[in-house]
Amino acid sequence: MLIAPGRAQRPDQFEMDGWMSHGPDDCPFCEGKEGMTPPELDADRPDGSPPDGPGWKTRVVPNLYPALIPAEDAEAAGKAETEAGAFASAADPLLASSRSAEPDMFASRPAIGHHDVIVNSPRHVSSIGQLYPAELEVAVAAWRRRMIARADLPYVQLILNEGPDSGASLEHSHAQIGASPFVPAAIARERERFNSYRERTAGASLLGEVLREEIRRGDRLVAIDDEVALICPWASRFPYEMRIIPRRPEARFEEGQGGAAMLGRAIAGLNALFGQQPQLNLWVKTAPRGVEHFHWHLDLVPRLEPGSSFEMATGVDINVISPEKAAAGLREAMS
Repeated sequence: MLIAPGRAQRPDQFEMDGWMSHGPDDCPFCEGKEGMTPPELDADRPDGSPPDGPGWKTRVVPNLYPALIPAEDAEAAGKAETEAGAFASAADPLLASSRSAEPDMFASRPAIGHHDVIVNSPRHVSSIGQLYPAELEVAVAAWRRRMIARADLPYVQLILNEGPDSGASLEHSHAQIGASPFVPAAIARERERFNSYRERTAGASLLGEVLREEIRRGDRLVAIDDEVALICPWASRFPYEMRIIPRRPEARFEEGQGGAAMLGRAIAGLNALFGQQPQLNLWVKTAPRGVEHFHWHLDLVPRLEPGSSFEMATGVDINVISPEKAAAGLREAMS
């Protein structure tokens, strides 16, 4: 991690072009366009309206272009593939079938799991920053409800991409749930750090201790309420990266209740600081299945500049704004 504030003086630093809205025409996530999506998996329908029609507050449908597919679909796909595996290339030079005496360096297996889309509002909004506080509460509750519904798999990842530079392919605000048959390496490493610290300290929570120190120091603390705190993490990888942490250690985001109000405040702070809604990425890290000692957190990153070859080549991020400076700017913008 490199903090390089001098690079913030480069021309056009953080000059954002507001992304142009295409409007609700032909938007499959707008109320009244339910026939343009696969049949819904879940919906918040307070008036008891029938599925796949109007009358919802949030709506869950399968992703049409999934990164993870149900087992029955993977089995069907495998029948049409080579014996190397459902998602391996027939051109692999080290096919196990032809070089059985040597290691299969290109082993693969079907990406079994689930990939759901959670539409955050029936209104055509391009960001959760455009939701009213009560609407954001409902949307975050839907995220949690859907994560619980997929909790039978080893790990459930919630993400949200907003704006074309974030990876979003549709502008209507929506979150995504990826339920995978494995625990991603980044999550496994974080779990191991939690466990190691807990063993060394006779039961203390690593992130809980970090948060205690952030509150004591105050220079990276952006805001705090009775449920959660908002900080710019030490050694932040991205300019104005923020993290929401529950004040009392909670293993699973999906089993908690706090954070929605602080999320709204964080996005409002970004809007005030930059004078417009930045494109952003959001993700939650939560405990894998069967893990009890963890501390969930929600990370929020405005997309202010692209990555470069240096980051891709080395895995070392360059951040042009120190987290202390970012926190000070956000505190002022939120005041």
